[in-house]
Amino acid sequence: MSELYKFIFDGMPVRGMLVRLSTDWQEVLRRRLKASGWPQPVRHLLGEMAAAATLMQSSVQFNGALIFQIFGDGPLKLAAVEVQADLAFRVTAKVIGEVSDSSEFSAMVDVSGQGRCAVILDAFDRHANEAPYQGVVPLRNNGQEPLAQLSDALSHYMRQSEQLDSVFVLAANDDLAVGLLIQRMPVEGEANVRGRQLHLGSDDDFKRITYSLATLQKEEMLSLDAKTILRRLFWDEPLRYFEPQYPRFQCRCSREKVNQMLFSLGVDEVQSILKEQGHLDIGCEFCGLAYTLDAAELNTLLMTPPQRGTSF
Repeated sequence: MSELYKFIFDGMPVRGMLVRLSTDWQEVLRRRLKASGWPQPVRHLLGEMAAAATLMQSSVQFNGALIFQIFGDGPLKLAAVEVQADLAFRVTAKVIGEVSDSSEFSAMVDVSGQGRCAVILDAFDRHANEAPYQGVVPLRNNGQEPLAQLSDALSHYMRQSEQLDSVFVLAANDDLAVGLLIQRMPVEGEANVRGRQLHLGSDDDFKRITYSLATLQKEEMLSLDAKTILRRLFWDEPLRYFEPQYPRFQCRCSREKVNQMLFSLGVDEVQSILKEQGHLDIGCEFCGLAYTLDAAELNTLLMTPPQRGTSF
């Protein structure tokens, strides 16, 4: 079972959370394998993104969808994770070009400095004429040096876009996606703050706590349970835990949404496909599930407009 633990350091303006996506992450890859799958470095990057996006959604407790995207200028053109308010998540990627088993982060997404990282908050109660919130930062430090890994990009994003000191540690393989977030509480007056105004980069407690993260190896993250990781890192710190949360994989695709999409194409387009193929196969880009409609179903659909709903 996938799980997320929140904790605070008693008497200090520092909070953290650790997420382990296990069976749910395995289910994502199992479904994608049927739909051709992704190269290993892409799979592992998507696992890290899924863990990071789950941490961010749980951190902000946003009533809507948090969408974490990387727009790459290498062979990985797009990597995206969507996490709902109840921590249901799904992922997708678009790869054009070769990704070898040894491909590193910047070689996949930031070959010529045009890669971007974006976080979108799409509220459930957003008005039709209201745009979602979006923060975008380049995948380079100060616009010059390529960022070596996803955790660097996220810390860069949080500092530049959200003005929060945050440190991410991420790891993923084909069995687990694990993420640890340590974050300085941003405002005076929180129950865990010592009654002083906080300033970015100036808090000794935050610095001391995050220094210990440098000792954590990815192999440890992928082999130890959550409580063991936290005990090994913060054995001499006053941790207080909250009730765990349980992220899960869930795709929002459905036959009804496929029907809505097809109807929006128009009669001529669908009839052209029918004439050429006799049927229509549509695969969900998020979960790989295939939807097949024969000529009779398509003709019925064209005569009966589906009810409007949410996006595919």
